[in-house]
Amino acid sequence: MNCLPGICLAVALLLCGATPPVTSSWWYMGAVGSPRVMCDNVPGLVSRQRQLCQRHPEVMRSIGQGVAEWTAECQHQFRQHRWNCNTLDRDHSLFGRVLLRSSRESAFVYAISSAGVVFAITRACSQGELKSCSCDPKKKGSAKDNKGHFDWGGCSDNIDYGVKFARAFVDAKERKGKDARALMNLHNNRAGRKAVKKFLKQECKCHGVSGSCTLRTCWLAMADFRKTGDYLWKKYEGAIQVVMNQDGTGFTVANKRFKRPTKNDLVYFESSPDYCIRDRDIGSVGTAGRVCNQTSRGMDSCEVMCCGRGYDTTRISRMTKCECKFHWCCAVHCQDCLEMVDVHTCKAPQSAGWIAQT
Repeated sequence: MNCLPGICLAVALLLCGATPPVTSSWWYMGAVGSPRVMCDNVPGLVSRQRQLCQRHPEVMRSIGQGVAEWTAECQHQFRQHRWNCNTLDRDHSLFGRVLLRSSRESAFVYAISSAGVVFAITRACSQGELKSCSCDPKKKGSAKDNKGHFDWGGCSDNIDYGVKFARAFVDAKERKGKDARALMNLHNNRAGRKAVKKFLKQECKCHGVSGSCTLRTCWLAMADFRKTGDYLWKKYEGAIQVVMNQDGTGFTVANKRFKRPTKNDLVYFESSPDYCIRDRDIGSVGTAGRVCNQTSRGMDSCEVMCCGRGYDTTRISRMTKCECKFHWCCAVHCQDCLEMVDVHTCKAPQSAGWIAQT
């Protein structure tokens, strides 16, 4: 989405003093070792985050392990796009300069990372890995739904604890800032947390003669994280461009034809670059060498992915399963077959080095 006339200048003036330098982030916790090392060696943690890290080392271990899960989900969602959520080895900010821009991509990453913390902590609670929490203590006794009465049992996921801890830890750095980008990050962090809670579902087990449901035991469980990723991807595609209101306390839509963002929507200030070429200033690695789909008409097509530069085709051989047959009962036996396939990769621009835009 492009800015309306006059909006671009306002956004630029607003953000020129608000765009932060490339700094370390708690996102880097997935790359360091033990919780104690995390607390001491992640320079981007603010004092509140460092306090929580020192008091709850086992929670930090869960957050660190969860980084791999939400970055993988981010890369899955962007797999067919020019920017594919690539991370940078040994970069304390994990993504480099690309997220300094207040773009839709930044909005998605902040939302999916916040959701990932909720998911990782809540799961660790249910699995008995954390001393500070366990199953949801509120899900006790009897209750009623549209199928009748049931008893709470099993282990309901303690999502309220996950949301509370994630809000305290993830939002701590943004709450120290008073600028537009901090408010944008806080909004998208909250949207991510709400997305996980949206897919909390009730599961039940029947008890009775021949499995009849005369008695039911039920519990609440988080859905697979892919559901959260798919939901946030739809929010990314419908993200709303905003500007700060006059008193600097909230947002208004940049285009009055669009609805006001809700707490579930993702918001951003700046339009995205095209990510076509390698550009040091914006942190883009470009699309040279990326695999493209010759027959697609979508974002992964060779025309779109390669930005009109053309592509190279290489014929390779690979092993595949073929002539599969079902054998009673119950197995499928396949042959290993060698097939030749064409792989299409985007050509590099004429000047393939780092390009500093002016």
